[in-house]
Amino acid sequence: MVTAWSHASEIAAAVADGTTSAAAVVDAALARIATYDTVLNAFTAVVEARARGKAKAIDAARAANRPLGPLAGVPFAVKNLFDVAGLPTLAGSKINRDRAPAARDATVIARLEAQGAVLVGALNMGEYAYDFTGENVHDGASRNPHDPSRMTGGSSGGSGAAVGGGLVPLALGSDTNGSIRVPSSLCGVFGLKPTYGRLSRAHTFPFVASLDHVGPLARRTRDLALAYDAMQGHDGDDPVCVDRPVEAVTPLLGRGSDGLRIAIAGGYFRAGASPEAKTALARVAAALDVAREIELPEAARARAAAYVITASEGAALHVDRLRTRARDFDPAVRDRLIAGAMIPGSYVTKAQKFRRWYREQMLALFADVDAILAPATPCTAPAIGQQTFMLDGVELNVRANLGIYTQPISFIGLPVVAVPVPLAPMPIGVQIIAAPWREDVALRIAHALEQARRRRRDPAVARREQESARAQMSTAFTTHRDRHPEVPASSRASKGDGPDLAAREGPFILRGSLRSHLRMTVNDWVPLTSARRKRP
Repeated sequence: MVTAWSHASEIAAAVADGTTSAAAVVDAALARIATYDTVLNAFTAVVEARARGKAKAIDAARAANRPLGPLAGVPFAVKNLFDVAGLPTLAGSKINRDRAPAARDATVIARLEAQGAVLVGALNMGEYAYDFTGENVHDGASRNPHDPSRMTGGSSGGSGAAVGGGLVPLALGSDTNGSIRVPSSLCGVFGLKPTYGRLSRAHTFPFVASLDHVGPLARRTRDLALAYDAMQGHDGDDPVCVDRPVEAVTPLLGRGSDGLRIAIAGGYFRAGASPEAKTALARVAAALDVAREIELPEAARARAAAYVITASEGAALHVDRLRTRARDFDPAVRDRLIAGAMIPGSYVTKAQKFRRWYREQMLALFADVDAILAPATPCTAPAIGQQTFMLDGVELNVRANLGIYTQPISFIGLPVVAVPVPLAPMPIGVQIIAAPWREDVALRIAHALEQARRRRRDPAVARREQESARAQMSTAFTTHRDRHPEVPASSRASKGDGPDLAAREGPFILRGSLRSHLRMTVNDWVPLTSARRKRP
């Protein structure tokens, strides 16, 4: 059985019935990583011995007629801010390379492996998760599997590339302001950001404790659901992980969207959207027969408040590193953290007060609807290294604005599924937003969309389309590899795979970019203090 592009549920079923072995699946995944990651640059570490040992144990369990978990033999990888026993937890940074290897796995890794999944490695990410592009000055940019010259999105860029490029069927990422949903959108995969506090973040490197979430990315909704179910459960090692019973969603997927009240987010979520983003949203709405439009109250201010809290909390976390190792940061990340350290406490207080008000307003909306549709990103994947793009005729910074539609949602911890819409030449995603603790609603709708698309296509045509798309992806990989011979990871950043640290470095106290970051931050505070001022 060829499992390169198989879904997690298909792999687990084949391992369980003996069609293939866990060892064969893992060997194939490792071979594919070795072949294609030279282009995608998704992995920062591969744990071959561990993966093969786990696969061998699964095959021995089957031979002994012991029960296997629902993810038996499924290879997965994790963003490198998750603790992996024996590896230093990089969190995309140079500084963390000096850390001692982790003594144990993150809770969610242990829970996935308890259900039979096999960890194969750690994934590239934006430094300290403060990123929407997938670029990293230390490890190079992760590359979009649909076009390696384009961004994956971030900060879970390696997760999007690994799943979208067929290296693994399942990956874990984190989402503070959109870092699961942005790469899902740009790489054309499904991503789940659960309700804040639903899944344990224990033994992960934090970014903004009051906003951090973890969740899965996959090529199929059922795989998201299987992984999400496996990771549920209270964990006393994470102080915000709620003590709720496991609420399995996989058995509910078949209910589809029947009986659910769904609306489209208007207002703020229409402004700035590219034609591709609008087309994707219209297609999803049409497939679900949704025409009703609602407006999320003060979404622009919600994004501004999220920005203030992110900058302030992020800076507080890194203040000691900024004092002692400032030159070891990506300059763009460092400048934003320094700017965050300058935010007055009164602004943070106002942002938190607004957060409570905004949550109340959103909960009131969910008394009348079950789910809301919104764009996941304002556009398809920009080119790697691209600094600005045009939104509604205004030139804006790419890194700061790819998450304009995700930040107002994670700001209050709502569950969201990002669903891919396969436009040509590049995919783009749509968010399905549900009320707190109703991941089942968002996943049911995502599954209904996936099933509807399958029903509309002739199976033979669908197979030919998939084979053609994969052949085009392989051609793109080969072309890129021929033009850019592989170099060691430590030198990728200076070989065109991402922003050049040396070129961006300088006497940071006097750099104009710091002043521009601070001005950008101040502009984001304005909506909190003036009802008359409109965001661009």
